[in-house]
Amino acid sequence: MKFIEVKIYTSHQGVEPLTAMLMEKGISGVVVDDPQDAEELLDKKNEYEWDYIDRSLLENQEKEPVVSVFFEDTEEGRRQVQELKISVMMLKSKEMEGVFGWDADLGRLYAEDRVVDDEDWKDKWKEYFKPAKVTETLVVKPTWETYEKTGSEKVIELDPGMAFGTGTHETTTMCMELMEHYLKEGQSVLDIGCGSGILSIAAAFLGSSRVLGIEIDPDAVRTARENVSANGVSELVEIREGDLTKDVDEKADLIAANLIAPLVIQLAEPAAEHLNEGGVFISSGILTERKEEVEKAIREAGFEILEIREKGEWCAIAARK
Repeated sequence: MKFIEVKIYTSHQGVEPLTAMLMEKGISGVVVDDPQDAEELLDKKNEYEWDYIDRSLLENQEKEPVVSVFFEDTEEGRRQVQELKISVMMLKSKEMEGVFGWDADLGRLYAEDRVVDDEDWKDKWKEYFKPAKVTETLVVKPTWETYEKTGSEKVIELDPGMAFGTGTHETTTMCMELMEHYLKEGQSVLDIGCGSGILSIAAAFLGSSRVLGIEIDPDAVRTARENVSANGVSELVEIREGDLTKDVDEKADLIAANLIAPLVIQLAEPAAEHLNEGGVFISSGILTERKEEVEKAIREAGFEILEIREKGEWCAIAARK
């Protein structure tokens, strides 16, 4: 199969608004090549507690950051590419209008595309995915890397495949932090839009007695099931292809939904229906500019807001039924 690779040239400052725009459009499988990230990791190595850093990633610090996404080389894929290019142009217009501040520099915001074979890109992102400690006790490690755990660390083995969710994005780490704080030993969990299965596996490692991961994408379902098996939690975690509103009768003590703002708003009421009394709803993937809108929908669904966390341009909300 052939794919269309779209490379968008930006600046270090432009990476966050650009990736936020991609997530809002539902585009996954994003590869970010930003040389400045490696330098910042060295400056904050005690905070992130990486097992190691590949020194080759520190070369060419002056190189222009590039955000890459991929589409199938079909009529629909080509249409999506053209829509994306228009969205990039609109992002540039917003920058010129001062939406991001008059001193903001999002770089060229130039998009170019080329057709590539499956083998040319499917493993390219792996060189950027290294072991990372994402909460006080959880470490996410790609299956092809080695890591020696210390103390009470719990190591999640992950191979995201084509599913979205390596566990190191702000939206995912905030979800895991909130789960670590609010999930009690022996409680049940629903993971809505489970993607690679990262949150479902994390819930099992944090003491959940039963986890149900729901996902509508069949490719993601296969990947999530493989990851669950690789982590030895198949007896605790079920990955089900389907939709919360149509294919789930069960209730849980905690629901995690790392999605995007419109979906969180849409799922607030169904989440309340699927939670036990006193249960906790954790939602993430919410741009801070839409925080109040999402918070309002969650309150109107009968929840009490417990906590709101923010990282970069993203926020996560914990609420109790």
